Amino acid sequence: MTSQLTDLETQLTALEATAADAIATTTTLDELNQLRVSYLGKKGQLSKILGGMGKLPAAERPRIGALANTVKETLQRHLEARKAALEAAQIDAQLEAETIDVSMPGVFIPQGRVHPINGIIDRITEIFIGLGYTVAEGPEVETDYYNFEALNFLPDHPARDMQDTLYLDNGDLMRTHTSNIQIRYMEDHAPPMRVLATGRCYRRDTVDATHAAVFHQIEFFAVDRGITFSDLKGTIKVFIEALYGDIPIRFRPSFFPFTEPSAEVDVKWQGKWLEVLGCGMIDPNVLEAVGYDPEVYSGFAAGLGVERLAMVQHQIDDIRRLYASDLRFLRQF
Repeated sequence: MTSQLTDLETQLTALEATAADAIATTTTLDELNQLRVSYLGKKGQLSKILGGMGKLPAAERPRIGALANTVKETLQRHLEARKAALEAAQIDAQLEAETIDVSMPGVFIPQGRVHPINGIIDRITEIFIGLGYTVAEGPEVETDYYNFEALNFLPDHPARDMQDTLYLDNGDLMRTHTSNIQIRYMEDHAPPMRVLATGRCYRRDTVDATHAAVFHQIEFFAVDRGITFSDLKGTIKVFIEALYGDIPIRFRPSFFPFTEPSAEVDVKWQGKWLEVLGCGMIDPNVLEAVGYDPEVYSGFAAGLGVERLAMVQHQIDDIRRLYASDLRFLRQF
C-alpha cells in the first residue's frame, strides 16, 4: 500500500467525521445548505480530496473511489436527517408562536352600525322593491325647469314662495325635492311605470331642532292607464303597514302644485296624529310637460322626509343629532 493511498484514506475518514459533527450542530436550513455545498459540492472538500487520485497507481484507485462513495452517501444521509429535523423544529416554533392563549383577555373589535337615516332609506327601498317598483336617482344640481317649471311651478306661481332655494351663479340650483327625478324619468320612459326616487335635497332653512339645510327625501310615483286615488290610498296603506304595522291612517286635503287632488297623510303614533307624507294624483299639466296624454294616462305621486320618519321611529327630539357624528348617540341604533 502506497503512502499516497493511506493519506487519501485518512483525509476521507477525517472529512466524514468533521462533516458529521458540523451537520449535527447546525441550527438553520441555510447553514445546512452551506455545509452541503462546502463538503459535497463540485468545488467542495470531497472533490478536492478525490483530485489526488491521479497520483495513485491504477490498481489502488477503485479502493479510494469506493471509500469516497461511502463517505458521500453517509454525509447525504446525515444532511437529509438534519434537514427533516430542522424543518420539524421550524414548524413547531411557528405553531408555538401562533398558538392562541385562551387565558388572555380577548380583543374587542367594534362593529359598524347602520345610521338611522340609511336604515329608513334601506327599509323603504326594500318595501317598494317588493311592490315591483324601480329605484331611480337624479342630479342634485338641477335646472329651474326640472325643479319647478315642469312640475307646474310657473315663474309667477305663488307656490314658489314656499321654496327658499339655493341658486348657483349660472342660474342652476340645488334641488329642493326629489320630484325632479320624476320628470326626468318620465321623459325617458313610456308608461306603465312604478318608480321610487331617493336622494338629498337642499333648502335655505335656518338649522334648528326640526329644520336642516340638507335633508333626505323619498318619492314614489306610478303612471298607467286607469290609475285612481284608490290605487294611491291602497299603496300608502300597504307601505305604512309594512313600515309601522297596523296603525290608524288618515288623509287630509292639502295643496301641491304638481298634484291634484292632493292630501297629507297622518299616522297615529303613541296616541298622537303625526304627519308622515304628502301625496296626490299627478297634475295633468305635469303629464303634458313630459309628453303624456292626460286623457289616456293618469298617475299618483307621494313624497316623505326621511329625517322626520327617523325622528318619529326612534323618538329623536332634535334633527341635529342625526348629523352630529356623536358616537354616544349613534351607538344606540
